[in-house]
Amino acid sequence: MESPPVQIRRSARRRSTLTVFREQGRLVAVVPALLTARQEAQLVPPLIERFLAKEARRTVPAGDEALHDRAETLAARYLQPWLDGPLPEFSVTWVSNQNRRWGSCSPDTGRIRVTDRLRGAPDWVGDYVLLHELVHLVEPNHSKRFQSLVARYPDCERAKAFLSGMEFARGGGHLRP
Repeated sequence: MESPPVQIRRSARRRSTLTVFREQGRLVAVVPALLTARQEAQLVPPLIERFLAKEARRTVPAGDEALHDRAETLAARYLQPWLDGPLPEFSVTWVSNQNRRWGSCSPDTGRIRVTDRLRGAPDWVGDYVLLHELVHLVEPNHSKRFQSLVARYPDCERAKAFLSGMEFARGGGHLRP
């Protein structure tokens, strides 16, 4: 796997540690100012590789099949035990044409769509959106039963806050009237 471009920042305060993080979508590696080019070439690529692997484990699955598998896992853990019968058949796909919603569900067809704006979001945020849409398969509106089923997800409030923050940032950081 080829590493994406990385901005290298040298720090006079760093003596021996290196770190990698994302800044506005870019990878940034901070290294000691005295690190030689040879040391940088040896140390930074494996650090980037580990960072990307860890990031991949923490984010929403990339493909439709992986997204569907994750939805099945969530349904089994947080939804199925509280239902009277089996969950209806469903499909899950990423879509690029949803700009106002994080996800949508058509209970009559079992089709769940998740906006690709969530790609790269923390896994617990994607899990919340998936579970929210899965609950719509059995409860088509936002009734008290719907709310109680969704609330079984332990990161429910945290994910709602994260999504609100994403909306706020998307709006340029301005509150809507």
